[in-house]
Amino acid sequence: MARKNVPRLLASELEILEMLWREDGVTIVQAQRALSGKPGYTTVQTRLNRLVKKGIVKRSRTKPAKYAAAIKAEDVATSDLDLLLARVSQGRVLPLVRHLVKDRSLGEQEIAELKRLIAEAERQKTSEQCVDSEEKK
Repeated sequence: MARKNVPRLLASELEILEMLWREDGVTIVQAQRALSGKPGYTTVQTRLNRLVKKGIVKRSRTKPAKYAAAIKAEDVATSDLDLLLARVSQGRVLPLVRHLVKDRSLGEQEIAELKRLIAEAERQKTSEQCVDSEEKK
């Protein structure tokens, strides 16, 4: 599956995106009311238009224009986690997982999900090894 290339977002940009994921299709005035700290109209307009230029938010052609997120929360999370992985553990997964498992109390569902993910990774690795050995023949 292809990953969307999501640029690194400022906290203010992420706040707008989170609002758009909740609200979906808002005018500048509606966005202004929904944001914490009640930023000014032109501030919200500028931030939204910058996000439109980055391809992260889409703007309708209607009057007044409505703004909606052009990317999913999962795209942002994946991009941020990939960056964290690269910076903190040189792209290695195990140090990050080890830290998270040791420093946090995991519930039964989380443990079951981790086991499922490991089993899935093992099946995928086995499948890749079978394909590689077939190609060598």
